[in-house]
Order: sequence, then structure tokens, then C-alpha cells
Amino acid sequence: MKRISDVVISALGIFLLSPFLLIIAALIKVNMGSPVFFRQPRPGCDEKIFNLVKFRTMVVSENVGVEPISDVDRITPLGEWLRKTSLDELPELWNVLKGDMSLVGPRPLLVEYLPLYSSWQRRRHEVRPGITGWAQVNGRNAISWQDKFKLDLWYVENWSIWLDIKILMLTIVRVLQREGITQDELTTMEKFTGDN
Repeated sequence: MKRISDVVISALGIFLLSPFLLIIAALIKVNMGSPVFFRQPRPGCDEKIFNLVKFRTMVVSENVGVEPISDVDRITPLGEWLRKTSLDELPELWNVLKGDMSLVGPRPLLVEYLPLYSSWQRRRHEVRPGITGWAQVNGRNAISWQDKFKLDLWYVENWSIWLDIKILMLTIVRVLQREGITQDELTTMEKFTGDN
């Protein structure tokens, strides 16, 4: 039932939102140039690696000079707006349609974190990662890594179709309220080091 729901909703979402997606893509092209999409390998269910697709929100590092700069300095006004409204996540509907992701599940993290997980933390990969999840509607980037893992594992152990519906409804509320998008006013959450 979960997979059928993912396919139907993601396909319908891509179809209905396609004009809006094209407008966002055009704005990114005009404001930041190419590429329009940000692609990055992420671990999915059973730690199978797939390419996550999002709208790009930062200037490409090679375009900003010789010295490396932080994500905070690379993000553009358009990119900041896309993140605050979570519109940068919309291309992940394609990942859902392909079967890499689900609409709801633990957010896919970086491949480099895989060796750092405890056996307990690794259980988050027993399900498909999601565009949104239990941790996202309970703090998103504003909570600690340990709290995020606890929420992810609670979801894995307590999944139901009704829980997914609840999370989707709460996601809409959180996006409208723009809660938990940043941590201590940083653009992105601090990196996971295995002991935080």
C-alpha cells in the first residue's frame, strides 16, 4: 500500500506541478546558471546508494574564487527562499517515483556517515528514505543528531499508513510555519561525526 501510494502521489505531483517546476528551473538558470539540479549520492533502503535530486540553491564552488567558502556564503537569495519554502525538495518526487525514496521516511543522509553509525543508528536504513519524516515534523534541523536518530528509529518501529498521513499533514503545517529549517541560524545542520 505504501509503495502504491508513493507511485500514485509522486506521479500526480510531477504532472500537476510541472509548470511550476519549469518556472523554478528557469529562475535558477537565470540567477545561478547551470546546472539547475543538485545531485548527490545518498544511501537508501538497505544502504543501497542512489542519486538524490534537488533544485540547486548555492553557487557552484568553482565559480566563486580560489579560496573555499562556507555554505552560508554560497547560498543565493533565491536559494534561501527555495530552502525556507522547501521548494528545493520537489524534484525528489522523481526519486520517489523511481523507488529510491518514499514520500515519508527518515531523510537520506550523506554516504560519508555510513561508517560512523552504530548498529542501532544503522536501522534507519531498514526502510526507504523520505522527502519528509517524523524527525522533520518534530524539529527538522533544530534538533540534535541523537534526537533525530531517536525519532527516525521510532518511525521505523512504529510505521503505519495512518502515521504517514499524519506526517504528511504535519509537514504542510511546518512548511507554512517555516519551523526548524536552520540550526542556530546556520544554513545547514552541523555534520554528523559519530559522537554527536
